[in-house]
Amino acid sequence: MAGKREENPAGSSNNLRGDVLRVLGARHTDKLTPSKRKQARTASHTGALSDLRKHGLAENGGKISGGDTLRNLTPMGLKAASTELGQPVGEMGNLARGAGRTGASHPVVNEAVLALLRPKPDLSQLANELADVLAAAQATVDAPPGLATIAFYATEVALPATGTWSNPGRGGAQADIVITAPEDGVPLLFVEIDNCYESAQVLAAEIDKYMRFCQRKVKDVDGKQRPMWRTRWWVPDGRHADEPHPPLLLVFNRVGPRNPNTVIAQLAELTQRHWQGTAYDGFHMYDGKLPIVVTGMKQLKEHGPAGAIFRRFGRPHNQTLLEAIGNPRREAHDARQQAEYEAREREYKEQLRRVSVFYVITR
Repeated sequence: MAGKREENPAGSSNNLRGDVLRVLGARHTDKLTPSKRKQARTASHTGALSDLRKHGLAENGGKISGGDTLRNLTPMGLKAASTELGQPVGEMGNLARGAGRTGASHPVVNEAVLALLRPKPDLSQLANELADVLAAAQATVDAPPGLATIAFYATEVALPATGTWSNPGRGGAQADIVITAPEDGVPLLFVEIDNCYESAQVLAAEIDKYMRFCQRKVKDVDGKQRPMWRTRWWVPDGRHADEPHPPLLLVFNRVGPRNPNTVIAQLAELTQRHWQGTAYDGFHMYDGKLPIVVTGMKQLKEHGPAGAIFRRFGRPHNQTLLEAIGNPRREAHDARQQAEYEAREREYKEQLRRVSVFYVITR
């Protein structure tokens, strides 16, 4: 075929291979959506993946349920992906080697990443595709947007309660996904996937580990004590006397025998000391608390982060992701106070103007 490079027999370009490296850097599989939609999104990258395998940057990681293939990066490929993503290798999490063979949670983590990202196909590249492929691609484009881009996601990130970032000790957690997308309203979000095999007590113990990590303080480069997570990730300072910990999203994937609704109710009760805020003038303050938000994998795939499918512990109704990890009632309270202050300022200036006019007239 004309245009192929000898060293890239599948005909991939540097841009395509870089794109595949960025995707694999977040542990994606190559077939997580219905076949037609997958074809619309990934057909142009298949050759690039083949060339990456030829150069020793990628490898097959076994099969997951349904016969889909898990693609892994080799250590050399992980270094190449770190360059594409602009992140140090140590901050990207660990290799997902063998996850498809051992039944580890990586495939379902990949599903959650895709559900949050909701990647959009390039319709200009699909002009010659069949009508049903074009329809699937158009439906994806028309769907609500996802959260950030692949560069803002990392998987299997250690959150040490003891030890260091590179050599964590006992007692800490490991986040399935960490999202850092401040420009999209999510400065820092930890994500845990549960396949409904664990009891509420086991999950509560895991949340205890998150809390220990969030409360841990270390000496920063300037010699001052700060929360350890702030030495790695940037998050805006909270308001006075209200500094919550980074939020935790629990995604329940209903494949195991436990009823997630029952587990969630029990978990909320067991962890109440960690998440419950303090009532204050129509809203709550969450100083030193861990916001915990739950949703289902099926709902996440269907609606994405823009859907009102997220329930924060302590709140009576579902919200969008940004609302659930935020504090809308406080925002509304602050907006009302600001509007009242501006109204008083306008009234005061108007009174000054009237007094000034009266003084000029009566002189």
